[in-house]
Amino acid sequence: MSAIKDISQIFPKHLFWDVDPKNLDIQDDKDFIIPRALMATTEETFVKDIQPLEQLYSKMQIVRELRKTKERISNEVCKLVARRYHVRQFLRYQ
Repeated sequence: MSAIKDISQIFPKHLFWDVDPKNLDIQDDKDFIIPRALMATTEETFVKDIQPLEQLYSKMQIVRELRKTKERISNEVCKLVARRYHVRQFLRYQ
């Protein structure tokens, strides 16, 4: 995990359309950053999209934040994360 302070150079700007990413704190705002970083991912882009998160957060932090988020994360993203980290599959929508 890194001591990066400014995520605006790591993630696409369109993921944080409603906030200034320079004002986000890596640790304090992980519940916002993690789901947003994966919100637009697809099976084809998943590996590329999750790698920056893995530089900032542990696998368990990523799973924990996705399990409890209120952001619109698809069940497919949840399945991809569970498969990557060898954890029990979880879904956002039943």
